[in-house]
Amino acid sequence: MGRTISSFRISSREEENEWKQFRSLINKSDRKIFDRMFSMAYLYTSASSYAVKSVRIQPIFMSIIFHHYKLLTDYTE
Repeated sequence: MGRTISSFRISSREEENEWKQFRSLINKSDRKIFDRMFSMAYLYTSASSYAVKSVRIQPIFMSIIFHHYKLLTDYTE
């Protein structure tokens, strides 16, 4: 049988766990910002699930970039 691909929600949690060492090395005040930034990816979980990228950080980064872009364009309009 073929391998079952875990859901993006599970994969994104695993990816977040892999960034814990980086998170622990930044300033305490920056950790909250990092957590908020990473949580933006969960706003686009369904889109990321349908994207089916083999490198799971790619849709996470794209979600964060997209969300920031939306915020920036809201300020310019």
